[in-house]
Amino acid sequence: MRAFLLISTLSALWIGGAAFSFQNQQSNGLPDPSSLGQKAVFSNNIHAQHKMSVPTRRETIKMPSQTPMVPWKAPGSDIAQFVDINSAMYRDRTLMINKFIDEEKANEIISIILWMRSQDERRDISIYFNVPGALMRPSLAIYDLLEQTKQTCTIETVNLGLCTGMGAFLCAAGTKGKRSAMPNSRFLLQRAGLDQPVRGQAVDIVLEVKNIKMWNDRVEKELSKLTGQPLEKIQNDLKRDFYLSSDEAVQYGLIDQVLLPAPLKRAARGKNADLGAFEGDEEQKYQNRETNSGGWGSQQQAPPRDQGNDDDDDDDGPKIMKG
Repeated sequence: MRAFLLISTLSALWIGGAAFSFQNQQSNGLPDPSSLGQKAVFSNNIHAQHKMSVPTRRETIKMPSQTPMVPWKAPGSDIAQFVDINSAMYRDRTLMINKFIDEEKANEIISIILWMRSQDERRDISIYFNVPGALMRPSLAIYDLLEQTKQTCTIETVNLGLCTGMGAFLCAAGTKGKRSAMPNSRFLLQRAGLDQPVRGQAVDIVLEVKNIKMWNDRVEKELSKLTGQPLEKIQNDLKRDFYLSSDEAVQYGLIDQVLLPAPLKRAARGKNADLGAFEGDEEQKYQNRETNSGGWGSQQQAPPRDQGNDDDDDDDGPKIMKG
């Protein structure tokens, strides 16, 4: 009898422990066995929808950097390595200025020019401009450095598209005879205003305006030296925005030449490809040859045929070796 009571008690304790364990699993977030089938069906539906939403077109593989990478071989090395295109241009003494010149951009330009001077202070430097605008004080810092650098090397400046404000002033700061522009480029000369809103007492605002006017007058004097124009003309022209085309900039003295396509183009193998002049009142020629009749290729002579060869070849291709 006692053994029967002991077995009954142990069975009751085991059933109660199992029920408590099942409730504990549910309270801990473990899956309910009764809902496993429903969750499996729901998971399959989500997986099917994900497959349908995944694009079938493969995305383009991109480089980690947004700057284009080009191969560059170090001097004395047989192995080329990929570097960003700006670094490769810096090693070739070429600088591209294509953003608004503020304090941060001016510090970057100054550091690059100083690095070029440390590498070789007598080798020429080329600077290409496409500047939408510039602050006056940072641009004057670049101008002072260019004036010092011109004492030891030649600085070539080229306007690629648009030089506005102090950007046009810096483009004119290159070595005379080496200041160029593309045929469709433009210049905009204008007086600089306040770099940022001025706050404070009325006296402080007046002092800031006087300071801006004084530096504008100084820029006009420097521009008169660079262009050779009288100071009165510079002041009169800069009362309003003063636009100049590339040809007008040459006449104004802002640059020295306009880069036009050369009449003789260098062919891929180092030969001159002269296509002649196809405009104007002069007689039209092709390859600088005297034309009596015909058009394109009329003066091209056919290659001489071998009169002594009576082979019965079917075409004019390579000769066939006959045994």
